[in-house]
Amino acid sequence: MAGRNSPREHTPRDGSLYRRRQAAVRRFRDSRAGTLWSRLSAIDFLNNCFQLAALALLCFFPFLIVVTALAGRDAATTVVGWLGLNQQAAQALASLFATQGEDSGSFTVASVCMLVIGAVAVAGTLQSWYQRLFDVPCRGWRDIPAQLCWLGGLLAYCAAQALVGKALDRPVLLGLFGLAAAMCFWWVTMYVLLMPTVRWRALLPPAIVTALCWTGLGVFSARYFSAAIVDNNERYGPIGVVIVLLSWLVAVGVVIHLGAVVGRMYLEYSSRWDTQPYR
Repeated sequence: MAGRNSPREHTPRDGSLYRRRQAAVRRFRDSRAGTLWSRLSAIDFLNNCFQLAALALLCFFPFLIVVTALAGRDAATTVVGWLGLNQQAAQALASLFATQGEDSGSFTVASVCMLVIGAVAVAGTLQSWYQRLFDVPCRGWRDIPAQLCWLGGLLAYCAAQALVGKALDRPVLLGLFGLAAAMCFWWVTMYVLLMPTVRWRALLPPAIVTALCWTGLGVFSARYFSAAIVDNNERYGPIGVVIVLLSWLVAVGVVIHLGAVVGRMYLEYSSRWDTQPYR
């Protein structure tokens, strides 16, 4: 009777299991995978990725649609190339970017300014990520020229992808070009947004990792997102396509964080970077 209300005592077997679990947790925490997760968690990368997805959908895509329309091109073709969609999925996505043939005279100064401000906001978000990932202080309004330069580079990258995609018919050559172009683009991206604090050479490993992750996302998108877009379009209509597009944008944020963090960890382990704590 006296032992009925007493707490249950742990058996030696329970204690051994607890110690093994604690040891496994410590091993993971001290491993490189644990360090990677700790650094990603420290910068709240999941919330950052959702923030980028919402901001890109609301601010950057309208800017892309207008710029490509003024250049006589289709924004949907660019996005389809990024996702690697098949023909059926591309048609479903193209309905979201349909335009009615507006000319440049239909745009007011206020509307153009709002589009540019929205696109700069996306560039500023990306720049703030890299500044935090590489421990570079924010310079306020002096960072705006770098953000505008990055937007110009992004449009040039999109145009180059479209031109080469039409010229190259072989998937292997197209894939190799895509990998090389992605590495150059992300290398220039980090250098421009962090200039003049971080050297070119120190940004090469993060650029390579980001390009590999970007290419891997493209392969995954071609296999998964095509079917997902077609299925969601049949079930829910255009809003289903938007949901898949948001999922892809979240994945883009994950790629950016992984590339920068893994690349910097490589630099630290190879003694090419003065290790500093993340903010």
